[in-house]
Amino acid sequence: MGERPILDGYGAGEVCPSGRGQLLVPWPNRIEDGRYDFDGRSHQLPLNEPERRNAIHGLARWSHWSVVDQAKDRVMFEHVLYPQPGYPFTLELRAEYSLSEEGLTTRIEATNAGSEAAPFGAGWHPYLTVEAEVVDDAELRVPAATVLVANERGLPVRSATVADEGLDFREARPIGSARLDHCFTDLERDDDGRAAVRVGRITLWADETFPYLMVFTGDGLPDVERRSVAIEPMTCAPNAFRSGEGLIRLEPSGTHVGRWGISPG
Repeated sequence: MGERPILDGYGAGEVCPSGRGQLLVPWPNRIEDGRYDFDGRSHQLPLNEPERRNAIHGLARWSHWSVVDQAKDRVMFEHVLYPQPGYPFTLELRAEYSLSEEGLTTRIEATNAGSEAAPFGAGWHPYLTVEAEVVDDAELRVPAATVLVANERGLPVRSATVADEGLDFREARPIGSARLDHCFTDLERDDDGRAAVRVGRITLWADETFPYLMVFTGDGLPDVERRSVAIEPMTCAPNAFRSGEGLIRLEPSGTHVGRWGISPG
């Protein structure tokens, strides 16, 4: 038996299931009814989560990204997101993955190549493996004081303290029977500005450009249900295109850069 991988992935040539590892731009998570207003104009996006009537996880995760730079320890991809119905803005996107003794570091860079301001958010969707067949006994640490409580459509309706919701993982403890599909915020950070989530011996860190972390135990999705834990760094809250919570206003020629990474512990 080989050593258990850090990431719960999928085979080459397979359709990516359950968002595994995907880069989520120009928004992560959901937009209610796929509809939002920006600078006095209304926009309607396709509802690619039809059962909940939401637009989910952006517009670039099924697109072709070109390799523009490569070495034995890193690779860089680029993609231009052109104006389209529901998102009439132009973004030049760059994603870099690099390996070091610390582990994996990822970097997202987004530049507004259009002539008007654009709404923007970014997120990633990695699933971290656990040592057992299910996540129940895995110890989880999430350094967050606040959780966003969502409705049956996965849209936040209020915020609460993690203690009040029984979701205080600031001290590592087993996941147990908790069904996690929650966005955490008010994150504790180290002197370098990093917030660090730990699943077993694996640590995922995110810099200050990611104020939100989605934690998902896969309940309801047969291919990942309670066998791994998605830890999703996000620049904005779910439904940010409507609520404005964490939404980035990217001015013409403006650039956003963010970093996060995974350490095997």
